Amino acid sequence: MSVDALAELLRGRRVCALTGAGVSTESGIPDYRGPETRRRARNPIQGKAFRENESLRLRYWARAAIGWSRFGAAAPNAGHRALAELERLGAVVGVITQNVDGLHHAAGSRRVVELHGALRAVHCLDCGVDEARESVQARLLAANPGWLARGAEIAPDGDADLPEEAVAGFTPPGCLRCDGPLKPSVVFFGETVPKPVVDDAFALLESAEALLVAGTSLAVFSGFRFVRAAVARGMPIGLLNLGETRGAEHAHVRVEAPSGEALPELLARLEGVR
Repeated sequence: MSVDALAELLRGRRVCALTGAGVSTESGIPDYRGPETRRRARNPIQGKAFRENESLRLRYWARAAIGWSRFGAAAPNAGHRALAELERLGAVVGVITQNVDGLHHAAGSRRVVELHGALRAVHCLDCGVDEARESVQARLLAANPGWLARGAEIAPDGDADLPEEAVAGFTPPGCLRCDGPLKPSVVFFGETVPKPVVDDAFALLESAEALLVAGTSLAVFSGFRFVRAAVARGMPIGLLNLGETRGAEHAHVRVEAPSGEALPELLARLEGVR
């Protein structure tokens, strides 16, 4: 279907947006299940393994030191900006995002629930103290001079693909308070989204009259549950995504197009109608 049909479905309704990695691919951040990621056949990080395996943490931080230099510099694209403007206009009540890149905030969205956390924060697995990712990055580069000179392909977790042999000489970061191991403040695969975050997301959905799903395959239950809730409430559902999407049969309107193109078109059709 067309963006016109999507606009007709959402017009006059308070909309909750549910977004995934496909919204950020046009900002240069790869997704987990897009064509390019499938080509590389890269497995996502498992939370339990990260906490228990020192060598996995070493590998992550060695890669993350390179990945963050690009990931952290990513800027919102037209899709992020369109959602922020739709919120300003009163058409969108807020965004539930599965992304950890912070680009909805950067684009100006005010009410954002980050289901899987945010890479801009880091915490100690031993004492729990928090540290900004930029601060950790500065310490990483100071302890590993010349590390950024290594070429590597950015990955969805904000790290990068790096050969195993290159990791051995890397000095990982430690907690500033206790020298314990550090973890990015995100929900890795196999971990549970904190209940307060889930509650905030459901409260946002319940304040809306329609659900717009954008840039996600909904393969992970933490996002798919909101589609199920919308179906149970009888809410109209609009779907904007490239490729297969779990629960697509529940969508009243489905548009297959890049978010960075279709969301600005949706904004143009809804602008001025509130």
